[in-house]
Amino acid sequence: MPTYEDLLLPILKLIADGSEHRMHDLSEILAAQFHLTADDRAELLSGGQPRFINRMGWARTALKKACLLESPRRACVQITARGRELLSSGIEILSDKYLLRFPEYLEYKGMAGDGSPSATLHLASTPETTATPQERLEQAYTELSEALAQDILAKVKSCSPSFFEQLVVDLLVKMGYGGSRRDAGSAVGRSGDGGIDGVIKEDELGLDMIYLQAKRYTTANVPSGDVRDFVGALVGKRARKGVFLTTSGFQEDARLQAQDFDGRSLVLIDGKMLAHLMLKYEIGFSITNTYKVGRIDEDYFEEEIAG
Repeated sequence: MPTYEDLLLPILKLIADGSEHRMHDLSEILAAQFHLTADDRAELLSGGQPRFINRMGWARTALKKACLLESPRRACVQITARGRELLSSGIEILSDKYLLRFPEYLEYKGMAGDGSPSATLHLASTPETTATPQERLEQAYTELSEALAQDILAKVKSCSPSFFEQLVVDLLVKMGYGGSRRDAGSAVGRSGDGGIDGVIKEDELGLDMIYLQAKRYTTANVPSGDVRDFVGALVGKRARKGVFLTTSGFQEDARLQAQDFDGRSLVLIDGKMLAHLMLKYEIGFSITNTYKVGRIDEDYFEEEIAG
């Protein structure tokens, strides 16, 4: 997968004839030149946009801000006189760092004329960072989420077993199980019932039931014996579905034990998955900041031309 910097010079060369070119056509040509597979092209960012198309867009933006190309019409690009001059110089590598020699690009990057950062927001990439601004934002978001998930799991491990039972109830209800909060609360937490900690409705009508086992371990992983006992309890209840939750992990033989369950469904949720489910369904934390990322509404700027 080419970085957006890898795309700068190829885009400029493709439009060197001075004609208008559609970005869609350029993306098709460059995808073939870089030998991208169907899976490469289908790779999405969290916002739903294909990663390759996102990088094409940022490469176009960089070239436009450096005044090497312009957009005469929506989704079209055309080389400028500066762009033609750059290509005629025989340049072989075009990078973000190279573009900083153009004053318009310096201004776009929020840097002063001498190349030092100005007081404005500055997102200039370094030689080690060739990701687009959106990709860097997603990387930062992933790092923050992973750190929060670890903090949440540590907090859960420090709570009492009874609190953990209530946490399981809150999570399952948020996920759409258990009917009402009151119904779910009365169904979960009945420990000592043949290795089953609780039973919860799969849907509001109670058309099927899910049997639960919850182990709040702080260090050791769940052994195969615990999973085997749970499986035996499910078989005794003639249950078809079960969920085993823990704050730690599962030994490998325990995971294998869960796979051999006579056609029934048994899901193992370890501490890492539990923490990420809590993040997804917003259990146990609050939102402190939100950042809105916008995109130009091209339709708004379309002008009707009188006939």
